[in-house]
Amino acid sequence: MQHKLWSVIFGFLLFSLCSFSQQKYTLSGTISELSSNETLIGVTVAIPELKTGVISNEYGFFSITLPYGTYEIQISAIGFKEVVQTISLTENLKINFQLNEEAEELDEVILVEDVEKMNIRKPQMSVNTLSAGTIKKIPVVLGEADVIKSILLLPGVTSAGEGASGFNVRGGAADQNLILLDEAIIFNSSHLFGFFSVFNPDAIKDIKLFKGGIPAKYGGRLSSVLDIYQKDGNSKELKISGGIGAVSSRLLVEGPLEKDRSAFLVGGRASYAHLLLPLFDNDNKAYFYDLNTKLNYKIDDSNNIYLSGYFGRDVFSISERFVNVYGNSVFNLRWNHLFSDRLFSNLSLIYSDYFYGLELDFVGFKWNSGIRNFNIKYDFKQYISNTFQLNYGINNIYYNFNPGEIEPNREDSGIIAEQLTQKYANEFAAYIDAEHQVSDQLTLQYGLRWSNFMRLGQDELNTYQDNNPVVFNDEFQIYEKARPIGNESSKRTERLATFNTLEPRLALALALNDQSSIKASYNHMAQYLSLLSNTSSPTPLDVWTPSGPYVKPQILDQYALGYFKNFKDNEYSLAAEIFYKDIDNRIDYIDGADLIANNAIEQVILNGQARAYGLEFSLNKNEGALQGWVAYTLSKSEQRTPGRTAFEPGINMGNWYATGYDKRHDISINASYELNSKWSFNSNFIFQTGQPTNYPIGQYEFKGLVIPVYGGRNEQRLPAYHRWDIAATLTPRKNKNRNLQGEWVFSIYNIYNRRNAASINFEQNQDTGSNEAIRTAIFGLVPSVTYNFKF
Repeated sequence: MQHKLWSVIFGFLLFSLCSFSQQKYTLSGTISELSSNETLIGVTVAIPELKTGVISNEYGFFSITLPYGTYEIQISAIGFKEVVQTISLTENLKINFQLNEEAEELDEVILVEDVEKMNIRKPQMSVNTLSAGTIKKIPVVLGEADVIKSILLLPGVTSAGEGASGFNVRGGAADQNLILLDEAIIFNSSHLFGFFSVFNPDAIKDIKLFKGGIPAKYGGRLSSVLDIYQKDGNSKELKISGGIGAVSSRLLVEGPLEKDRSAFLVGGRASYAHLLLPLFDNDNKAYFYDLNTKLNYKIDDSNNIYLSGYFGRDVFSISERFVNVYGNSVFNLRWNHLFSDRLFSNLSLIYSDYFYGLELDFVGFKWNSGIRNFNIKYDFKQYISNTFQLNYGINNIYYNFNPGEIEPNREDSGIIAEQLTQKYANEFAAYIDAEHQVSDQLTLQYGLRWSNFMRLGQDELNTYQDNNPVVFNDEFQIYEKARPIGNESSKRTERLATFNTLEPRLALALALNDQSSIKASYNHMAQYLSLLSNTSSPTPLDVWTPSGPYVKPQILDQYALGYFKNFKDNEYSLAAEIFYKDIDNRIDYIDGADLIANNAIEQVILNGQARAYGLEFSLNKNEGALQGWVAYTLSKSEQRTPGRTAFEPGINMGNWYATGYDKRHDISINASYELNSKWSFNSNFIFQTGQPTNYPIGQYEFKGLVIPVYGGRNEQRLPAYHRWDIAATLTPRKNKNRNLQGEWVFSIYNIYNRRNAASINFEQNQDTGSNEAIRTAIFGLVPSVTYNFKF
């Protein structure tokens, strides 16, 4: 009996010991920069012994669950000294790590794209990350560092050319890019009609561009997500930085409100070239200004509050008789909360407003238009285990669209005030997304997003026979506006149309070894807003319209397959991807469509199809004095709008035609060379196939007028676009002995003075009477110098 009792006790102790040895505990915390307490995004927390790890989220938080034991933890981020610490995990631990910058700041990797071994196994693909330091070194026109111009050097990203706003990703339209600044939607990313972007590089902490494999937390656009986070502010000491350039300057001030607990950030930029125009007896104006602000307060270890904002305006005027003002205003209040060491949450209240104003004094009226939205989103990240994590949340956006309001600017103008019908909509989404490491070789990311879009009631809505706002004229074989048969008004609480879409997402990574992997992804996404523009590049006058009774939401299916490899202990990295995109309900315009001040836009648009496919290749050198990348994209982007019946020809006879942003070949090369602590050099080269356009293929004379004849849509192209830029940065050695740190940046844009065609117009020579082509080029060679400082 006693022997049996001891056997039971021994068995119980053995079971307890085994259970204890299998006990798991959680290590969590926040990773920040030592000198400022600025939280760091995308820092790797690795446990080499277990060949596992985790990445810090958008607010610097991480959590990883491991078996009981003692481990060596490695915390690493590009541009920072690695931290190695041994911990004994006998209970749940919360440790906040701080990283110190490398002694040589210019040693930072200029392009971060899965260069660490562990990231070879991450399923996320078609993603590029740029640092603010990289952006400041890339030479751009007029010497102003620029976020948008920098991402144009990445594979699969193009623009309509110099002086063109927006950007195109993998053959998608500019309105198919979701641009976020601290989670707030930016509807126009350009200053001065595309010469500059609205993002102040001094205020930016992290920039990430998703071209495919887009996680389920993002929605509402089809081609890409440009996710930009501002700095939080230095909570340790007051810091001032800025730059003085040829046409604009910037200043950023940040510091503690309560040391190590709260901080503020205020940054401003302004251009001033217009101040010199009166010296040349010129009273025209063209300038911009913007303001970035942020406050953060750490309530306790589990709660943080952030308040951020952006305000920007562009002003363009001709002798005060033509005045154009436009810009963005955004505001975001966020609350970070830790429910536990494995559950992180973020609640955001966001307001975004895009305004466009136009005053024509010689006509006697003012024009105002824009779009406002109110957004509430609640996101959660739950660390189930070190091999399984969940992201889930909800998002609701209320929209108010103002397509245009006309009012007289003086009593004798004769203009009658008129408000085009305002439109209202609500977009709700709920999502869940899993990051799942199935084995050492296979990792998955899969999720589902459900989006619901309601077009709400408005004051006036046209009705048409057979519910068809566009009719086909058999006699002239053209599409025409249908005549309304009635007009309906409805309360704001009523629904004019409702759309529901399930949007599955899937991405996987199959590691072939520690240095290479194969990745694949699939996205099904819906876009409920469309930018009304029949130009190759959006303009501030273009207006957004919501899906509704006559405008269907755009639906995308995108497939991507890629091969990724690191060479020579991560000194080099190679990425090659193929992609295919298929889009339903892409808006097309009937011939002669008038989009400006059109109160019945449904009368000039038809729903068509679009597709894009191609190959992206990039080779990066990530370490050493010489760093950079070579990127090449071979792609095709086209669309078609077939006839709605067997008797209608559709647009362009129903045939596929190249979109205005189809660039068959796109080559970009960026190189950065650090000669010594005093001098560094940067250069980039860009080549793009000319953008599609239409030239007249013939002409005829009618009543003394010469009428040009055009062929199919976009059958011709502008000449190929290419240029070479260089820059040199001088950092005086005396910087080391004083608080004021300064540097001079000398750059030459378009060094061989290539006159790239922005457009080609055909005119009749008054002397010879023959037709001739006139090329319009915006920039030739442009030298510039900028002085950057911080203290």
